[in-house]
Amino acid sequence: MKELPKNPNFDFLRNEAKSLLRAIRSSDPSALQRVVDEAPHLANLPVFLLANAQFCVAREYGFSSWAALKSEVLARTVLNRPRQEWPQAFLEYAIGRGMIGAKPELAKRLVASAPELMEDPYVSCAVGNVKRVKTALADPTWVNRPGGPFVSPPLVLCTHSKLLRDPEFRTGIMETVELLLAAGADVNDSYIDPGFPDSPLSALYGAAGRVGDADLTKKLLDAGANPDDNESLYHSCEVEDTECMRLLLRAGARVKGTNSLFHCLDGDRLDRLQLLLDAGADPNDMLGHSTPIYWAIYRRRSAKHVKALLDAGAKPNSPYSESYCVLAMRAGLLEVADLFEPTELKPVDHLCALAAAGNEQGARELLQDHPGLLSQLNKAHLKVLPELASAGNFPGVKTLVRLGWPIATPGGDWSASALNLAVFRGDLAMAEFLIENGASLEEQHGYGDNVVGTLRFASEARPNPRGDYLGCAKLLVAHGMSVAAELERDWTEDLRDYFESLL
Repeated sequence: MKELPKNPNFDFLRNEAKSLLRAIRSSDPSALQRVVDEAPHLANLPVFLLANAQFCVAREYGFSSWAALKSEVLARTVLNRPRQEWPQAFLEYAIGRGMIGAKPELAKRLVASAPELMEDPYVSCAVGNVKRVKTALADPTWVNRPGGPFVSPPLVLCTHSKLLRDPEFRTGIMETVELLLAAGADVNDSYIDPGFPDSPLSALYGAAGRVGDADLTKKLLDAGANPDDNESLYHSCEVEDTECMRLLLRAGARVKGTNSLFHCLDGDRLDRLQLLLDAGADPNDMLGHSTPIYWAIYRRRSAKHVKALLDAGAKPNSPYSESYCVLAMRAGLLEVADLFEPTELKPVDHLCALAAAGNEQGARELLQDHPGLLSQLNKAHLKVLPELASAGNFPGVKTLVRLGWPIATPGGDWSASALNLAVFRGDLAMAEFLIENGASLEEQHGYGDNVVGTLRFASEARPNPRGDYLGCAKLLVAHGMSVAAELERDWTEDLRDYFESLL
């Protein structure tokens, strides 16, 4: 078995896997023997992939997977940095920073490799080292003193730590919270994440909206935490169960002005929507110029979501120039449209409705009856294409494109073309169809970048956990993406491996 160097270089290991891949594809006997020795189940694959070579290399170094090897290398990389940088690295893994989420497994690995990290008083809060926190509390001013790499009060580091979900650390962190509160910690204290400089992040937000721990949320509320911190209720609809939201609402959390009702409609969260409505959320509240019903239609929520709004007193009459029935029909939401007074559709709206429902034949028959109808499309009609792409409605997208909708029309939350939105979702089939029908990789979106930039961001953020971002990368390369130029920028490991394999 190979021994991993004390100062491992991950690029070296990546190149080692690529060299093994090239040797396997050249039928090098020694390379084939390496596969037989470390992963005999891969020895007779019809196509040997880079992932297979990476697995073999990981096994040669004694690791169960490439991911495990990478985790070890990252941990050692941090340990090889100056000692004063270790606490920041740990907190970035345990809590996250800006748009980069927490990586609790790496935080655990770092602590296992360097237990002395827990001697840092601020790290001790995030990891639950009760003994060290007690020592720090010998100074009575420390309990509310922002400090450490995140310049955060001790309590906030406890409540934001994703290690709270790990049984190995949970008891210690909860005991630390109790210790800090008993010592006079300000339960309403917060810290500033540089990624969100205008939004102080409270201890309660960490418990209820980030970690999603009902026990800790209750403990903070019982200690006097203010549920109206502009973050906790809004983000509580994102966590796995509803208990944190229930606790916040029981504590009197204000719904109006938080956009929580609209945020519930951003996803399929009917149970949370009902909780907010039962707590007195105004079903006629406004977000800019949007009503909750409009937002539900825009986000393509089900008829159950819209009915919940209507049952709670939402006005069925649209304040817009078009009725809710027309808006729902145009989006292909026929069950939603049935909840409203029927409205006779103009031919152009009928065309959108048929297309959104994937009824290409019906749409073509309508065009035959109304020559020149496509010339009557206004901005709202044109935006149906990117909106359907954003919702993953492939039949509707295909129908619109085949009917002649301008394929680069921007729309959606970030003024993006259908191709940008398909790539953002990692929807390979839709992206391929759009490119085959004239969509361009140079299409811009509202943040000032093109489709390649969309892929770069989405492959990191993974807005769709099931998205095929590697497949989208291969598609863009096949249609003109400059691999050499793009390698100068940051990419996720899987995409970078693919791009480098082409050079």
